[in-house]
Amino acid sequence: MDSITFTSDTVLSDVHIYTPNCSHLMVRLNGDGQPVFVSKFKILPNSTAHSKGDVGHLSNEETRDDDLIHQIGGGGATVSGKDEPRSDTLLDADGDLDVTRRSDGNLHSDEDDEWREKVYPTIISKGEDFFNEEQEEDCSEIRIEHTMGTALEDVGKQVWRGAFLLADYILNYSHLFKDHTVLELGAGTGMTSIVMATVAKTIYCTDVGEDLLNMCERNVIANKHIYGTTGSEIKVRDLDWLKDEFCTDTKNPYCWSEEETAQLHDQTDVLFAADVFYEDDLTDAFFQTIYRVLSHLRNPSTVYLSVEKRLNFTLRKLDVTCDAYDHFRLCLDELGNMNDGRTSFVVEPVKLAFPQFLVYERVEQLELWKIIVEPHTAMKRLL
Repeated sequence: MDSITFTSDTVLSDVHIYTPNCSHLMVRLNGDGQPVFVSKFKILPNSTAHSKGDVGHLSNEETRDDDLIHQIGGGGATVSGKDEPRSDTLLDADGDLDVTRRSDGNLHSDEDDEWREKVYPTIISKGEDFFNEEQEEDCSEIRIEHTMGTALEDVGKQVWRGAFLLADYILNYSHLFKDHTVLELGAGTGMTSIVMATVAKTIYCTDVGEDLLNMCERNVIANKHIYGTTGSEIKVRDLDWLKDEFCTDTKNPYCWSEEETAQLHDQTDVLFAADVFYEDDLTDAFFQTIYRVLSHLRNPSTVYLSVEKRLNFTLRKLDVTCDAYDHFRLCLDELGNMNDGRTSFVVEPVKLAFPQFLVYERVEQLELWKIIVEPHTAMKRLL
């Protein structure tokens, strides 16, 4: 395969366009005949990870979208509400969005070269396995198999910035997850679960589709050098948001056992998902799934959701919109306002004031949300 062809319906993650200091290596064709690449992502050393007492001020209801302006520098992110042009200054005389685009030369300026360098895939022989026992292991380097330039239904096979954002949060506030049992929904390549395994005890890493889950499990196995010394366990399992029950069909290699579903319900107290809100029906199914799972958990729990607000010009509205994000916020608000007599849901944004352990562009469209889930007082007494 000499080149990659992108069609009009191709979706390509920014992570794969501008990935610093790494190589994309094509290693094989997956079960769907798609080329699979390997990228390496370095976990940077950082001595400014937050302690337990620092968490409170990072979540509050006063955070507004236009206040979250992120600037990468010195390994961290700063938050400021000043000196940023208002959105109305980006409009031309007709009221259309007028975006100043970076030239290709700017992408390679001395200031940006360290983390905005373009990387082109390096093609190696078909069938060669990049993950082998003789390969030297770097305990700070995550190696992820993924595809590039997929159709919308296969975007889970790529790596997205939301996974990096959530991984940064986990690494900065590791005490929140230490020795916990956690559930990731829509895990995709499994990158965030791999980072979570550096602190959590048991991770249920879930998605749907055998080919995607095969890729996810390969990544989990290949990155044991990252989390193996912790004694943590990552279990890759099938979880279809469009179905009401867990998969227990033993013909499916990623089915759930009775013991696993019991452990999930008895011990899980953290749920998380990264950048899975891109289609309204799936977003509805996601929120129905977490509500169903949460209703069976014995412990008070917390849900962490990372999302990237994506701007699109639509002919239907003849305007720039964020329809998928708007629907996500609608579902989030509905959950926060829900009063089922059993559970309370407190929804709040998390300020992105924590440093970066991974190198990526933390754009202002990235957001992190926290949902605190607790049974009502009357239900607590019954429990």
